[in-house]
Amino acid sequence: MKIFFSISFIVLLLSGCATQERLTKGEAYPDMYKNKPISILVVPAINQSTAADAAQLYSTTIAEPLAEAGYYVMSVPATDAIFQSEGIVDGAQLDAFSPTKAHEIFGADAILFVKINRWETNYFVTGGNVTVGAAFRLVSAHSGAELWRYNDAVIINTSGGSGNLIADIISTAISTALTDYVPIARQVNFQVMGSIPAGAYHSQNNLDKDQKVVIIDKTNF
Repeated sequence: MKIFFSISFIVLLLSGCATQERLTKGEAYPDMYKNKPISILVVPAINQSTAADAAQLYSTTIAEPLAEAGYYVMSVPATDAIFQSEGIVDGAQLDAFSPTKAHEIFGADAILFVKINRWETNYFVTGGNVTVGAAFRLVSAHSGAELWRYNDAVIINTSGGSGNLIADIISTAISTALTDYVPIARQVNFQVMGSIPAGAYHSQNNLDKDQKVVIIDKTNF
């Protein structure tokens, strides 16, 4: 009984500390429906992970889910080349970048800022996993107002699971080391873009206000 009540207390404590909240898209992102952005500029990501090539690999996976969500996405390789020509290779260098300037230069309606906060492998006694996590923020290129934000991560289990401790340790180490991060990043993107209101090129445009969306994390970008 003591163990039961201890576990129950921990569960209640954790649930009380959770930041998850379930809202409709209309409730969570009213400014998206008001501003109705059509074109999106994806700027270089801010890389806060320990993987040096995370931002470069991640940028290859963002355009497809945005386009499938109904938005016109400015060519990521082309815009990256323009930023690089100006000496900007990391999103952290864009602190002084004016959203309205993006509209003047690129003609975009909105700018997507991405912060990669986890891109890592984890090992424990009998298993391991791979985690890719990122925070997203969409800002109007006309007014600078925030239209949408989301924060999520995908964890892929790479444990051996054969029952043989030594074999599992070796199997986990190999499978975790060989895991391709790009498909995992793609999973994160498609999962996250399921929360964004449908764009002008989607059949659900302006019809998905009542769809429920889980606000994973409400901390500041």
